Amino acid sequence: MAGDALTRPRHLLDFSAYDRKGVEALLTSAEELKRTRYRGEDLKGKVLALLFEKPSLRTRTTLEVAMLHLGGHAVYLDQKQVGIGEREPVKDVAKNLGRFVEGLAARVYRHQTVEALARYAGVPVVNALSDRAHPLQALADLLTLKETFGGWEGLEVAWVGDGNNVLNSLLEVAPLVGLKLRVATPKGYEPDPDLLRRAGAFFTNDPKEAVLGAHALYTDVWTSMGQEEERERRLRDFQGFQVNGELLSLLHPEGVFLHCLPAHYGEETTEEAVHGPRSRVFDQAENRLHTAKAVLLALLG
Repeated sequence: MAGDALTRPRHLLDFSAYDRKGVEALLTSAEELKRTRYRGEDLKGKVLALLFEKPSLRTRTTLEVAMLHLGGHAVYLDQKQVGIGEREPVKDVAKNLGRFVEGLAARVYRHQTVEALARYAGVPVVNALSDRAHPLQALADLLTLKETFGGWEGLEVAWVGDGNNVLNSLLEVAPLVGLKLRVATPKGYEPDPDLLRRAGAFFTNDPKEAVLGAHALYTDVWTSMGQEEERERRLRDFQGFQVNGELLSLLHPEGVFLHCLPAHYGEETTEEAVHGPRSRVFDQAENRLHTAKAVLLALLG
């Protein structure tokens, strides 16, 4: 596969080590892997450890299936088994796993955990979600947008909701591919202002202002894992930010709806939006598999 020849940074923790050529190469590989429904032996004999502090549907399944389709194997390790940072220090976990497997994918609460794993494991590390970044999701989003519109240059994506890790990764990668972002969050939930500035993103506290004429409208849950104690306050603060028919009507005529899932119907979005004609939500979910394959080929191949 073309993925074998790609020159990549050693890890995928966020997009700070990637340039436009690197991101586009990953996505070109993912497109080819999807088009051919590729099965191969590229990673035969190689093992990926899935070190998960948080539960998962898409991330765990797509990484396990990706390894299977590429001839390798995945070992799932949850927090109850490992107790990373509790039963054992992160450094010790990293140094142990690095002797057993060819790669790590970590779904964790703190971004410092994936940074420490990359520092001490001695094998490639993939950030499968941290409080700061979700690069695997952003790659799937970019692939979905390219499939829908043919490219990224000149596209405007409106983000409505929390200034969270998914948004951070979009803000990082958008300027690398020519994507424009229009961000609306409630006061007090803004993303890192440096990320907004570097992305050249438009920012407002008015969802309708962000969405008007955009090619895509993207949202995520208002209360992420680990924020459960804030739920009632967040439900109050995010009033008016729900993606529903009214907000979708403000999009470009060809505009689409994106959501990284899971969705909390009646909160950040409606069931009709997720399952409606503008939705590309399940295309995003499928593309998590193909972009995971591209990343694993690039890092482990």
